[in-house]
Amino acid sequence: MLDWVENADLRMECHAGLNKGEARHSLARAVFAHSQGRIHDRSSAAQQKRAMALNLVIAAITFWNTVYMDKAANHLAQTSSLYDAKLLAHTSPLGWEHVILSGDFDWHSGAAHRKIARPLNIRPARDWGT
Repeated sequence: MLDWVENADLRMECHAGLNKGEARHSLARAVFAHSQGRIHDRSSAAQQKRAMALNLVIAAITFWNTVYMDKAANHLAQTSSLYDAKLLAHTSPLGWEHVILSGDFDWHSGAAHRKIARPLNIRPARDWGT
C-alpha cells in the first residue's frame, strides 16, 4: 500500500488498468442495455450462453475497431506531420458510440468475406476540433 502511495508511476499504471476495465464494462452495458444488464434466464447453461454471446459481440466490436484504428494510424503516418506512434499506446479499441446496437442484422450477407473494406471517414484537418 505504501509503495502505491509513494510511487506515481505505479498509481498511473493502476489507473490505466482500471480505465480499460471500466471501458469494457461500459461497452458491455451498452450492448446489453435492452435487459438493463440483467440475465433473466433460469438455467445455468442458458445464462452461460447469454454471457458468452455478450463476450462474442464485445470481441467483434473490439476487432472491428482495431482493424480501423490500424488503417487510421497507417493513413496518418503517411499523410500527417503530426503523427506520433507513441500516442497509440494511449488509444483503446473499446469505443462504441459509432456502432448501431439495435436493429435487424443480416448475418448471411457475405460482408465478412468481402475483400473491400469500409473506407476511413477522413475529414480535413480544419474540422478536427468539431
